Parts: sequence; C-alpha cells; structure tokens
Amino acid sequence: MTSGIIALLDDITALAKVAAASLDDAGAMAAKAGGKTAGIVIDDAAVTPRYVVGLCAERELPIIRKIAKGSLKNKLLILLPGALGLSLVAPWVITPMLMAGGAFLCLEGYHKVLQLIRPVLHEGKSDATPAPHSNDLEQERISSAVRTDFILSAEIMAITLAAVSTSPLWMQSFVLAVVGLGMTLLVYGAVALIVKADDAGLAMAKSSMGVVRAIGRIIVTGMPVFLKLLSFIGMIAMLWVGGGIFIHGLHELGVHKPEKVIHHAAEALASLLPSLHGLLAWLAQASIAAVLGILVGAMIDLLVKHVLQHLFSSFAGRRK
Repeated sequence: MTSGIIALLDDITALAKVAAASLDDAGAMAAKAGGKTAGIVIDDAAVTPRYVVGLCAERELPIIRKIAKGSLKNKLLILLPGALGLSLVAPWVITPMLMAGGAFLCLEGYHKVLQLIRPVLHEGKSDATPAPHSNDLEQERISSAVRTDFILSAEIMAITLAAVSTSPLWMQSFVLAVVGLGMTLLVYGAVALIVKADDAGLAMAKSSMGVVRAIGRIIVTGMPVFLKLLSFIGMIAMLWVGGGIFIHGLHELGVHKPEKVIHHAAEALASLLPSLHGLLAWLAQASIAAVLGILVGAMIDLLVKHVLQHLFSSFAGRRK
C-alpha cells in the first residue's frame, strides 16, 4: 500500500516536472513569437494616441481603457478561436493569410512614406483646441480605433500562430492568449503614458524646484518630437515586418530565390565588419525587407486604385 502511494507520488512529481517544462517552453515560445510582432506593436503604439487628440484631457484615459478592452475582445474572443480553427481545419490558409497581412502592412507603410514626402496639409483644425465632451464623438473615435486594432491584432495573432503551428493545440492556445494579453497591455500601457506625458510635464514645469521644472519643460517641448520619431519608427517597422513576412511567405510557398538573395546579400555586407556580424546582418536584412516593402506597397496601391476600384465601381453601377 505504502509503496503504491510512493509510486503514485513519483508519477505525480514526474508529471508536474513535464508540465513545468512544457509551460517553460510555452513561455519561451510566447516571448519569441511576441518579438516577431515588434514592428506591428510599435506602429500600434504610434497610431493610437491620435484617437484622443482634441478631446478633453480627463477623457483620454477612459477612452484608451475602452479601446484596450475592445482590443482584448478582438484578440481573445474573435481572433484566437478563429486562428485555432484555421490551424485545425485549414492550416494551409495560414501562410497566404500572413502574406495578405504583410501586404497590408506594406501598403500602410507606403502610404506613410508618401505622407512623409508630401505632407497632408488639410489636417483637422480641431486638433489645436480640445473639443467639448461628446459621447457620439468618443464612440466614433473608439469604434475607429478598435477597427484599426482588429487588423493589426489579426496580424499579431497570425504571426504568433505561424510560430507555434507545429505545437500541440493547448500550447498554441496558451501562447496566443499570452501574446494577445501581453501585447495589449504593452501597447495601451505605453499609449496611456504617452498621452499623459504632456500633463505630467506641465505639472512639473510649474514646480518650485529648479531641476523638476527644467525636466518638465524638456518633456513638454520634447513630446512632439518624440511622437514624430515614434511615428517614423512605426513606419519603418511596418515596412520591414510587412516586407519580411511577404518574402518568407513566398519561401513557404516554394519561391525560395528572394529570401536566399536577401540572406546572401546581408551576409556579404556583415562580413565587412566581423566584430558586428550579427547586428549588421540583421540591419541589412531589415533594410532590404523595408525597401521591398515599399515596392510591394506601391504595387498594391496601383492595383487598388487602377484595377480593384474600377471593378468595384463597374459592379456597383451594374447593380443600380
């Protein structure tokens, strides 16, 4: 009897060790998958603050909280079950879906490059002064932000699923949930800090302590520059991630040449300075992927404007 109990305890201990190791593996996979979504996360953090521009300061955090809740619903209640369903029923769809998402990121990045080259001059004048509190305006901003988040979240979940597609279903679920929750907290926590930095800087600038007052002034004057820098990094990240996803998707579909050429070019550039080989190889690959991302975005933009819109207009005209 005693030996049976001891044997049972040994089995339980062994199972616990296996479970702990599996959780460690799942955690490591979640961290790795999350790292691959860095470009999208940066862009999300750069884009979201504009949804509270022009609104009363006391409504900024409540609006961000509502957008974050919408983002969690997108990831955990819609995209996670959908991703697992695809993994079980049609795993072959994952690569084309990733490529479509990568193409969308390239298109968005291309549009941002155009805006950088030819700045849009007709920005809304309401950005300069806070608008009165309006439930309709708030809801419109929140709905728009959640729709944009859905697209970015879908790409995050698709990249994550591709990274764990060969794992057991429970591990896929765990990693998708951890990445979805972690990315949401990271993005909207950062957004909350960004949008309230001005208020904190103004409060510090009124301090009687010289050092605190100086720091406050630096924050107030530096935030516009920081936001522009963040937006620029987000643009580069979208092109780099989108181009990289598109190229890797071609590789998965049997078109190996583009990825091989980029790899060899990056290795050749990195070999010029062996002490920084890893960093230079990554920078070269990311730069080439970003340039290709611009080209992909430009081609898709032409396709949308000169083919798809024409077809849609023709179809709509026939229905009328």
